[in-house]
Amino acid sequence: MKLIKGNIVYAPALGKLVTLERGALMLSDDGTVTDVLAVPPESCEAEVYDYGEALVMPSFADMHLHAPQYPMLGMGMDLPLMDWLNTYTFKTEARFADTDYARSVYRALAKDLITGGTTRVCMFSSLHTDATLILMEELERAGVTGCVGKVNMDRGSEALRETTEQSKSETLRWLDSCDGFRYIKPILTPRFTPSCTDELMAWLGKLAEERGLRVQSHLSENLDEMALVRRLCPDCGQYWETYAKHGLWKDHTVMAHCVHSDEREREALLKHNVAVAHCADSNINICSGIAPVRTLLREGVWVTLGSDIAGGAQLAMNNVITMSIRASKMRAVQTDGRDAFLGVDEAYYLGSTAGHRWFGADGGFARGEALHAIVLDDSALPEPVCTLTLRERFERSIYLMDKSTIKAVWSEGRKVVG
Repeated sequence: MKLIKGNIVYAPALGKLVTLERGALMLSDDGTVTDVLAVPPESCEAEVYDYGEALVMPSFADMHLHAPQYPMLGMGMDLPLMDWLNTYTFKTEARFADTDYARSVYRALAKDLITGGTTRVCMFSSLHTDATLILMEELERAGVTGCVGKVNMDRGSEALRETTEQSKSETLRWLDSCDGFRYIKPILTPRFTPSCTDELMAWLGKLAEERGLRVQSHLSENLDEMALVRRLCPDCGQYWETYAKHGLWKDHTVMAHCVHSDEREREALLKHNVAVAHCADSNINICSGIAPVRTLLREGVWVTLGSDIAGGAQLAMNNVITMSIRASKMRAVQTDGRDAFLGVDEAYYLGSTAGHRWFGADGGFARGEALHAIVLDDSALPEPVCTLTLRERFERSIYLMDKSTIKAVWSEGRKVVG
């Protein structure tokens, strides 16, 4: 048994924050949570991890990011989406045909993620099979868990494209090489409708059904993108139907952005239990707009958060959370308060529990689940003029934390940092 002592903070539901001063988590030998204790036992036979006054919180889940864009963080932030893709993104991703380059970049990315407290990801690789396998290796070695997808794209960019047959054969080669991974699993990843022919999309939909694979892609991010989809797919009344007609719109599909999803598209998200990965930083950087997060939540749509590097310039998920709060405040101003802004409790829920749920966890520190947690030491933050409540310390930590404040990270019941 293991006993983790500290100030316990977690968000089991949207708008609900549980704080236990000097509480504890009891774990089984394999790192599974067996109990959440308001008062730790005075003595026990467990291995004790006493984190003193530090905050012990669920780790972050980044539900949308592009691994090969890590080297171009902060580049092209003055360009709209389609120009940004053609000027920077596709050329950068083409470099990942070089496996030595891929190894160097992905090892650094994996370390950056786990030391920043992100233990679960839903991630795009590039179209390169070998580089994708290297990415999965480096994430697993670092202690990151989750899903990675080899990107499929057989039309569009001249700088980065595969033939339809290459896309099919390389996808099968990639999937056949994934059996050895314990913590990183494959997810089918048509980049987005403008990058994939109907033939390829139909094949991917059949493959998803045959092998029981999940799907991730993009939806209604940018008005120019949406206009291009209408030209390419005149038989579909809405963007989401370009996925649905091929069997790619289903339970647990992850669609990034949904900035311009109207009522009918939102109904389709809800009906099919499709998860939205809200990427506020990227949406603002590339001038796509501000997603109607409050409306999505009010209507019951499953909303999670993503860094969306490198459209988003911040990999650290606490920054993704605070940017989501700021974007929601801008939305509240635009709607005269009809779309109430997100509180820090709610935004933290979206950046942690809501994402962990996608992987089958109940969220928070649910009994019977492998521990995913970070330990935050806020003692080096500016000294306040009064004694802070645990909730106030939590809020300030979300806004001000960095890697120096993260003293330990637990992933899938294992202590992987600290």
